[in-house]
Amino acid sequence: MRMPVLRFKADDGEDFPDWKEKTLSEIAKRVTRKNKNNQTDIPLTISSLDGVVDQRDYFKKTVASKDMSGYFLLQNGEFAYNKSYSAGFDYGSIKRLDKYPCGALSTLYICFGLKPNVGIDSDYLTYYFDSQKWNPEVAAICAEGARNHGLLNVPTADFFDIGIDVPSLPEQRKIADLLSTVDSVIAAQQAEVDAWEQRKKGVVQKLFSQEVRFKADDGSDFPDWDERTLGELTNLFVGKSFTSELSENGHYVVMDMGSVSPDGSIIDTKLTDSTRDLLDKDDLIMPKDDIGSGLIIGKTAYIPCDGKYVCGDHVYRLRFGKGVDGLFMHYDINSTGPQKRLARKVTGSAQLGLNSKNVSSEIISIPSLSEQRKIANCLSSIDDVIAKEKAELAKWQELKKGLLQQMFV
Repeated sequence: MRMPVLRFKADDGEDFPDWKEKTLSEIAKRVTRKNKNNQTDIPLTISSLDGVVDQRDYFKKTVASKDMSGYFLLQNGEFAYNKSYSAGFDYGSIKRLDKYPCGALSTLYICFGLKPNVGIDSDYLTYYFDSQKWNPEVAAICAEGARNHGLLNVPTADFFDIGIDVPSLPEQRKIADLLSTVDSVIAAQQAEVDAWEQRKKGVVQKLFSQEVRFKADDGSDFPDWDERTLGELTNLFVGKSFTSELSENGHYVVMDMGSVSPDGSIIDTKLTDSTRDLLDKDDLIMPKDDIGSGLIIGKTAYIPCDGKYVCGDHVYRLRFGKGVDGLFMHYDINSTGPQKRLARKVTGSAQLGLNSKNVSSEIISIPSLSEQRKIANCLSSIDDVIAKEKAELAKWQELKKGLLQQMFV
């Protein structure tokens, strides 16, 4: 067994013993207890389509009418894994029930708890599973026939044969303590990001409801806002597909349906060397189609510079003339009022669509150019802070990832 790159020392400076490998069956036992009394006042796990259960969303309250008598009853500190999982190279997550005394869980999951007196720290084991160190072993035991149909199926008996790398109990605790400290910093930084995003929502609400108004530089009031349709302010343009012109090392970012995030930022994953339909600074891109949840349709992304982005298919390009600030329009269209109205105009089921007539008829309240720029600068400054806080969060998340890789080789 390979030793980790990063090792701790004992408190007296001595080396800890070498790690040992144990099978999961040596340290854990399967949990199969059923919710025979059909408790309906306990949290219920909601499994997502890909089988990964987000720890923040791990357990949710269920309605009292749901029959959960056939569900597994999980106790606090026990683990669960979805044995049927559609995936590529990632084989899902093993999660521990932390937040509740107990919970009901679908029998599609493999559930297990630590055996008593096995010298395993539960926190250490949780971080071990987070490292995905066990992925190759799960890959090896997946049923081949099921994998060929795009569904990984882990036989329960074989699952308990996967190997677990186990250091001495004191070293386990040092590892868990370090990673727990990093997790605390990540949680605090995530809270800071969330707080700034909430502040921005409040500022947006006050500015676009005109509850709060800016003053001109000389202290005078700005004129009243006008109401204009988007069709009066811009002509909608739709580009063509760049599928046949994509280049891994292309110089231009393709802005298409998959290039706008639900929060209106740019996702720059597709590149091309084609200069067709170049976008200008202050242009907006709005997805006119969406598949599934509809989280991006009607949102806009702001083009921050010339000569870097091209307009692809399934999106509208919004280009404004004199008297209209593109960044202001980005914040205005993405605010609550326009987004609710545009959402009501969306048609379709499997593929959602927003036609040009409905977009052009959308009424936008718009102030003078000077006030537009003050609003845009204010919100842009908040976005800069959010971006900085997110970058700090990403650094800590990357640090944790690196620690996991060095501790669990």
